[in-house]
Amino acid sequence: MNRNDIFIRDPFILVSNGMYYLYGTRSATCWGPANGFDVYTSKDLVEFDGPFEIFHKPEGFFATSSYWAPECYEINGKFYLLATFGSDTQKKGAFILKSDSPLGPFVPYSQRLTPENWTCIDGTLYFENDEPYLIFSHSFEDVLDPNCKDASYLGDFCIIKLNSDLTQAVSEPSVLFCAKDAAFAKPVPFGKAEFGVEEDIYFSDGPFLMKLNDEKLHMIFSSWSNNGYAVGAATSENGVMGPWKLQELPFYPEDGGHGMFFKDLDQQLIFTLHNPNTKYHEHPAFYHFLLEDGDLKLGQAL
Repeated sequence: MNRNDIFIRDPFILVSNGMYYLYGTRSATCWGPANGFDVYTSKDLVEFDGPFEIFHKPEGFFATSSYWAPECYEINGKFYLLATFGSDTQKKGAFILKSDSPLGPFVPYSQRLTPENWTCIDGTLYFENDEPYLIFSHSFEDVLDPNCKDASYLGDFCIIKLNSDLTQAVSEPSVLFCAKDAAFAKPVPFGKAEFGVEEDIYFSDGPFLMKLNDEKLHMIFSSWSNNGYAVGAATSENGVMGPWKLQELPFYPEDGGHGMFFKDLDQQLIFTLHNPNTKYHEHPAFYHFLLEDGDLKLGQAL
C-alpha cells in the first residue's frame, strides 16, 4: 500500500537489515478503547506491506486505552518497544515490550518506567556514555488531580535514568524544559471545553533526540502554536541534561506533529511526522532537513 493510505499517528522508523519498519499509534483506536500495535515494512518509504500486528493485549494486561507512540530499538540483537499505556484505573505511563524480531510478537518486559502518580506520555530513549535515559512528557492532565503536587501547567519534558537492562528507573525524574519556554508555544484553545481547566494549559508531547553532524544534541518536540499542532526544536552543547536552548521558530509550523529523525538506507537524514493532525486521517510524511545557523530547517518532502 502507499504510505498515504496508512492511517497512524506518531510514526517511528527502525532501519534494520536493509528494511524500514514503520511503527505508530493506530488512528482508529487512538482516542478510545485500544488493544494493540502494528508494524509496516518497506524498502523505499513509499510503498509498504502490512499492517502486521506485533502486540495484542494479553489476558490480564492492565492497559485498555492510550496505546500510544511505540518506538522500536534494536539492542544486541533484541528489539525493545517503548510505548505509552493507560486505563480507567491507572494513569498513563511508559513501559517497554520485548521481542526477538522487529515483526514481533512483543511481550511485556519492563516495570512502569515513569512515576506511578504522574500522567506521562510519549517516552523516547537516549543513550549517553552507554547509559540509558528516558525522556518523556509529564502531561498537563495531572493538574486535574489535587493530590498530585508535582503537576504542571507548563508542559514539562522530563528525564529519568534507567538501569542497563531497561526494566526500571533508577533515578528521580527532573525537568529539562517546558513547552511554555518555546517562543512559538501557545495555550491549547480547548483546555476548558475538553478538560474543564480555566487556566492556560501548554501542551507537550513527542520528544526525540539525535546528535547531528555539528556535534550538538538536538531535540524535537510537539506543542501548540497559533496554527495548531507544531514541532519545535532545542539544542544542547552539554549532553542530555542540558541546558537546552530552544529554537525561536517552529521546525514544522502547523497541522502535524510527533516526529523523529532517522538515517535512511543511503545514510541520508530524514524527518518523519504525522499530518494532517485530523482524527482518523493522519498518515506518515517524510522530509529532508538541514541545519542553518544552528537551527533545524525543514527541507523538501520525499
